Formats: sequence, C-alpha cells, structure tokens
Amino acid sequence: MGLTPKDKISGTSVKGKPRLCKTGNGRLRKCFYMPAMVAMRFNPVVAEFQRRLKENGKNGKVIVCAVMRKLVHIIYGVLKTGKPFNPQFASF
Repeated sequence: MGLTPKDKISGTSVKGKPRLCKTGNGRLRKCFYMPAMVAMRFNPVVAEFQRRLKENGKNGKVIVCAVMRKLVHIIYGVLKTGKPFNPQFASF
C-alpha cells in the first residue's frame, strides 16, 4: 500500500527526512486518510498510539501515516483470524 517509511540517506553526510515509500496504490492511501483521522479521535487504542507518537516528538503527518499503517495491520488481523476487533487484546 505504500505506507512504509523510507529513509533518505546518501552516504554518511546527507540525511533527509523520512518519507512514505509510495510504491503502492495511491487510491488506497487516500481511502485510509479519513478513517485514520476518525480512529485517532474515537478509537481508544489508536488514540493512545497517537498520544505516544506525539510525546515522542513526531509531527502530525507522520502520526497520521503511522495510524493509517496501524489500521491496515488491525484490518489484516481481523481478516486473518476471522474474529472481531477486541481493544483489550490489542497491546500497542
């Protein structure tokens, strides 16, 4: 889906900000933006994850992308196990 972080490094002297890989489907990334924003506000597990990232000094767009990736992992887990999402089981 192109939600993996990609470091920009050239040798030992040039280091840029990490960015999204963007090798995946751009339409899927666009579809996950608003669900990530809503999950940060209303899902207690994702809200805790967002709070931790903010305390570690991450900026807003990095947090949104990390939450989008976390939602993909949650969806994959639900589809693979066939069980509904259980917030008590999730330990991020």
